[in-house]
Amino acid sequence: MKLRKVTAASAAVLALALTATACGGDDSGDNASSSGSGGGDKIKIGIKYDQPGLGLKTPDGSFTGFDVDVATYVAKELGYEPDQIEWVETKSADRENALARGDVKFIAATYSINDERAQKVDFAGPYLLAHQDLLVKSDSDITDATDLNDKKLCSVTGSTSAQNVKKDAPKAQLKQLPTYSECVAALQSGAVDALTTDDSILAGYASQDQYKGKFKLAGLKLSNENYGIGVKKGDTETVNKINDALEKMVGDKAWDKAVETNFGPAEYNNEPAPKIGDIVK
Repeated sequence: MKLRKVTAASAAVLALALTATACGGDDSGDNASSSGSGGGDKIKIGIKYDQPGLGLKTPDGSFTGFDVDVATYVAKELGYEPDQIEWVETKSADRENALARGDVKFIAATYSINDERAQKVDFAGPYLLAHQDLLVKSDSDITDATDLNDKKLCSVTGSTSAQNVKKDAPKAQLKQLPTYSECVAALQSGAVDALTTDDSILAGYASQDQYKGKFKLAGLKLSNENYGIGVKKGDTETVNKINDALEKMVGDKAWDKAVETNFGPAEYNNEPAPKIGDIVK
């Protein structure tokens, strides 16, 4: 039998081919987690970085909040310890794109489930039922939306929350600021009389150490906001696993503990944990 001479160049090509085969050959895997379904080195999870009580990056680089606690619990059920989580900031306008690109495995970021979003992403949950409300000073006599007539109301630029309130209080003087933090500062200084958005977000701000005892929620229910965990469209396996994790979190009372830890100081009158798939209109 005649042997073919192996040159240095052909040997290099052969070695490269063997290496590619050993590594899986292509780049079709989900880059949001090294193993796709858990147990890998890291998992990337989308959260907010600027919402106290929900998703907040602290000065020391750690992360706190109800969404963070829920996501950490879910990740553990998927096979990832806290030190295997890579938190990724996902701002509201980029959440659908982040999932479509595979930047994150899932998103827990005050992500209200609605029909328009459900056409682009799949949702697990819901895991919290929030409502639009008002944040006022602790000695305020504002108890209803109609009390805001001739009062100054703050919300973030582009928010629909303020417009909802103005249906009941058409004479309210709307002040729009870039962030909720700026609205809270305006409320503290007396520049505005109330701030409106989801009650969970308001409770998170009111629970901060520097604001404890200074603010209260009016206790209104101006809308229903069903917070879900966003997953890439078509990833039914991950949705089912997250739903199982959420049910377990409610069953072992870890959900209640997370609510008390993150919202308790604001005396947040939260709704009971919603049932999976139970969307309140």
